[in-house]
Amino acid sequence: MKYNFDEVVNRRNTYSLKWDGESLIKELGFTNRYDEDTIPLFTADMDLPVPQPLIDALHKTVDHRIYGYSVIPDEYYEAIRHWFQKRHDWEIKKEEIVYSPGTVHALHVAVKAFTEPGDGIIIQRPVYPPFTSAIEGNGRRVVNNPLICDEEGYYSIDFEDFEAKAKEDGTTMYILCHPHNPTGRIFTSEELQKLADICARNDVLIIADEIHGDLIRRNQRFIPLVKAAANHSEHIITCTAINKTFNTAGLHCTNVIIPNEELRNRFKQEQGMSLPSPFTIAALIAVYNEGEEWLEQVKAYIDETMDDVQTFLAERMPQVKVRIPEGTYVMWMDFSGYGLSPEEVHERIYHKANVILEDGSMFGQEGLPFQRICVPSPRSLIKEALERIAREFQIP
Repeated sequence: MKYNFDEVVNRRNTYSLKWDGESLIKELGFTNRYDEDTIPLFTADMDLPVPQPLIDALHKTVDHRIYGYSVIPDEYYEAIRHWFQKRHDWEIKKEEIVYSPGTVHALHVAVKAFTEPGDGIIIQRPVYPPFTSAIEGNGRRVVNNPLICDEEGYYSIDFEDFEAKAKEDGTTMYILCHPHNPTGRIFTSEELQKLADICARNDVLIIADEIHGDLIRRNQRFIPLVKAAANHSEHIITCTAINKTFNTAGLHCTNVIIPNEELRNRFKQEQGMSLPSPFTIAALIAVYNEGEEWLEQVKAYIDETMDDVQTFLAERMPQVKVRIPEGTYVMWMDFSGYGLSPEEVHERIYHKANVILEDGSMFGQEGLPFQRICVPSPRSLIKEALERIAREFQIP
């Protein structure tokens, strides 16, 4: 079927974090202004309707009228295995799959299960903020291997620094963000193999957050780390999810792939019993078995939206540098060309334009001049947000 992603679905009064979360958004420090005219484009969920097979599956679950404790059926595991075999040529065994109610939750479990208080954990800033909280919140140390940004806004890995930090006493884990959030990089097979080789030589366990792995931009290819570095698969733990791919974050469905039996048992022991709801089970089976047509359409829609954003900025705000990402549905906008402080940039966007993005500082010191925008919304909404922002940055 043909989906209409231009349709504006009113999400207010639906318990939406981004549209109804005024108190929490202010408490978290995103903005001091939030009202019925606010356009929130900060959190990574879509304002686009989900696949029809998912809606049908959830209706069927609702119609049953009883929502008790659930067990995971074989169909759930087979749907996962089929999806990753077809989309990524990745053969996953049923026993390697561990359900988790969320990727951030899984990161906390992994940090506690596989490291000790005081251990160093490598991340690559600017990077998704919960990586830092999963480390520091559990009494571990952030070991930052900053990505290198060139004049064109393209990010690469500082391998010399990465190896030096992997060799440090007490460095025991590396959390990879792939595709990288917020820079949008998809690392090459050669880069991934090199990272895995360094970690193997230094006994550093890799946790690969690959939940954006299906949201790939046109003419790009995503290769899971465990495929690129198959010789190190026993030392790689991969987080996968339907949450970003199919806009189901509220259904809490992450699946952690752990080939190493000993590591898998340690993860399960640390996590304890964690069962998905019947809605989660029905959702995953539906989208992995019948959601591919929708995914291809939504990816094409996002591709065109990103083209529009890049064109708008080039014409109306040429001081802002931005690249089309290789993966994810976020764009990483560099406002340094205005010569304004991050505080002034924030004031103009969040308070005057009344648009909520994410300050680059949330992703580490390396993100200071940047703003992250999530673009999987109807284009009319994105256009209105950009028009508001552009007006506030007009040069007298």
